[in-house]
Amino acid sequence: MSPDVCDLTLIDLPGIARVPLRGQPEDIGEQIKRLIIKFIEKQETINLVVVPCNIDIATTEALKMAQEVDPEGKRTVAILTKPDLIDTGTEKSVLAIVHNEVIPLCKGYTMVKCRGQQQIDDDISLEQATQIERDFFQNHDYFRCLLNEDKATIKCLAIKLTQELVDHIKKSLPQLDEQIKKLLWDVRNELKECEGGPPQDPRGAKQFLTQTLKRFNDQINSLSSGELIFEENLFAQLRAEFKKWNDHLNSSKPSFSDSKVVSQENRGRELPGFSNYKVFETVLQKHVAELKEPANDLLRGMKDIILKHLLDVVFTCFRNYPVLKNITVSKIHNILSGQKEKAEQRILEQFEMENLIYTQDPIFLKILSEITKEWFLEEQLPMFDKECTYSQMMKAHYEIVVQRMADQLPMMITLFMLKETAELLSTDILSLLDGANVSELLFEDSDVSKRRKDLRDRLDRLTAAQAELTEFI
Repeated sequence: MSPDVCDLTLIDLPGIARVPLRGQPEDIGEQIKRLIIKFIEKQETINLVVVPCNIDIATTEALKMAQEVDPEGKRTVAILTKPDLIDTGTEKSVLAIVHNEVIPLCKGYTMVKCRGQQQIDDDISLEQATQIERDFFQNHDYFRCLLNEDKATIKCLAIKLTQELVDHIKKSLPQLDEQIKKLLWDVRNELKECEGGPPQDPRGAKQFLTQTLKRFNDQINSLSSGELIFEENLFAQLRAEFKKWNDHLNSSKPSFSDSKVVSQENRGRELPGFSNYKVFETVLQKHVAELKEPANDLLRGMKDIILKHLLDVVFTCFRNYPVLKNITVSKIHNILSGQKEKAEQRILEQFEMENLIYTQDPIFLKILSEITKEWFLEEQLPMFDKECTYSQMMKAHYEIVVQRMADQLPMMITLFMLKETAELLSTDILSLLDGANVSELLFEDSDVSKRRKDLRDRLDRLTAAQAELTEFI
């Protein structure tokens, strides 16, 4: 270890097993390959592919795997070993490989002759082995040229790898700097989620609780007014559901083609030519009643959407305080349940009002004119009151019902389920300050304080790393 140079991590990966030995899993070969890929695919690594000179390099699986993760060969250095074991007559083929003529690599090949097992057993030192290696290449008829080309001996390999490491670090520094900046950004954001933690003194803790509850109320009010957006826009979701409600109203409009049959079936004691308004009411009331269940489905769906967004605010503001979080969640469920009952009652009243079958004459005549393509005036009222126009008159009134329902139900739901809920929750949450057990409300999970400390330590390390890195970029 040296304080003046960068640390170099050398990972000796296992060889690829072909046949599992006793006690090894059947897929040992695939497991080893996955392990190797995990390391060599990283852009920060330099891959040293060690291949004996006495085998066919074209069939070497290690080199093939290196090429898969580094197709341009910018991170791959090939090392040829055991030059003393090659068959006589194959020297030129091996030289062609070293000269990058067979399988070209950007960083080329280096040939080395390591200590054999006998030399290790004979306690041959590294210095002696280095000299023996150099003598081997100097005295070799074919490989001595590699010394002059700096493509042979372990010493040459060490110099080459040192330079490769320096060059690789220089190329990696800008990328490393960006990674550190991103990590710093992430850690700072995570620290914001952990906050600074409540003060230990009672007065400071009470002020902290007040600020925390006020921040929660501000976010709830912003949510209800459409100013606060989390992952999804609440009002965009509401509008989408309200559009589905409007589409359902329009798609479920009856044709009233059977109005004559219904009129005949419900005819009372009146003589032919005299209209029975009760028939008109009965048919319309029947079709309006069919909208009750879809209206309640809309209310239930809106409650679920609003609940999710309210809980998002809770988990954002009270993430680290489980007692405060649980109390607030309980309050939200209670308030929403009460508001849902209130909204259900208002919707029921709306349908009861629609059973009155009423609208202003000018409005009715305007819609009727649009349907019949004729122009009707109030002075004509006795003249077109006849059975042949019943279906058109029913369509006209049902169209008015649809227009009223399309707007009024969304407004009711927004008022009761969102606006009033937010107001009630804001008032209710501030009541926690009255005689509150501050320490209980601000109780933190033990994991939170530990996580905060870990994040601060990590922030310090990353900041120091960034400062050191700026000296080299």
